[in-house]
Amino acid sequence: MARDPVASADMSRPQKRNSSSDTSTKSPKRRRLRKISANGRGNIRESNEVRLLQAAETVFAERGFSGATTAEIAARAKLPKANLHYYFRTKAELYRAVLANMLELWLSELDRFTAERDPSEVVAEYISAKLNWSRRRPNASKVFANEILHGAPFLKSYLARDLRQRVEDKAGVVRHWIDQGKMRPLDPKHFVFQLWAVTQHYADFEVQVRAVLGRRRLTEADFADAAANITQLILQGALISPRPSGRAHK
Repeated sequence: MARDPVASADMSRPQKRNSSSDTSTKSPKRRRLRKISANGRGNIRESNEVRLLQAAETVFAERGFSGATTAEIAARAKLPKANLHYYFRTKAELYRAVLANMLELWLSELDRFTAERDPSEVVAEYISAKLNWSRRRPNASKVFANEILHGAPFLKSYLARDLRQRVEDKAGVVRHWIDQGKMRPLDPKHFVFQLWAVTQHYADFEVQVRAVLGRRRLTEADFADAAANITQLILQGALISPRPSGRAHK
């Protein structure tokens, strides 16, 4: 985890920050994403940061970056606006922290992709884990989707460097499974894209899913059904050799 620049500050005396930060849209290209622990435990500083991140996740999902204000985020977190700017100097810094936490949650699930494991177990676990995040943190997925739909102004360099390398590493594991005859020939990166798309659909298009299923809200049983169906579909396509009539692109 990157060093927290406010970790050594005096918590009893919140410092005043620039109140004009709501309109900041400065390019983040020269700044790394800052991940904050979101386990809700620890000292007052950590607890307040978690409250702010949770509130920000909701507001950014509902309003987008441009429509969100630090005043509304602070109100949702039930903290003074001055406290928000004590921990996060600008709205852009808070937004980057939300993105960093969300990406850490998602990408850590890819760590289960290791060459020595059985792909059927790994893929089933990954689908279940990603759907679990779609159930528990749908707003996180919506914030990410909105960022991408707007051209990834805060994430473009991260996607091109860090994410690209992470996917390339895991694509190597999939290639190993293919070489070992454990998976049929397919494009490993497109395989990862499909896993992302089918699991995040239940967060990003939650309203549509609820409407079609006739639900006021999606239940744990709905997500369990989704996991079973998606796992069966993916595993049959990836692990069971196709008939001799065709061969997938490698």
